[in-house]
Amino acid sequence: MKILKFLLIVFFLSLFSNFKSFSDEAMMKKGLEIFNETAACAACHVLKAAGSEGNIGPNLDTVTMTVESVTEMVTYGLGVMPAFGEDEILTKEEIDIVSKYVVSVANK
Repeated sequence: MKILKFLLIVFFLSLFSNFKSFSDEAMMKKGLEIFNETAACAACHVLKAAGSEGNIGPNLDTVTMTVESVTEMVTYGLGVMPAFGEDEILTKEEIDIVSKYVVSVANK
């Protein structure tokens, strides 16, 4: 009986692990879509993983950043960069996704 419980626990944990990696893959795909298409970040920024070669904003592969700093920058903008959150260009969820995407792929 203990072996059966153990096997069931292992089975459900493996299902959860596969779901999480699927969720991460979906989030990364959506982040790339937001970066390149929805918000058109690629027009201004270099980000090798996204295939972008913009030359207006900072090269994101050379900037030190956190998810929080990217979220703030995308939400409120700076200089010529629009305030994607304040101007309601992106939803909060889209900002969270693209921020996590950028930080995850920068310098890779």
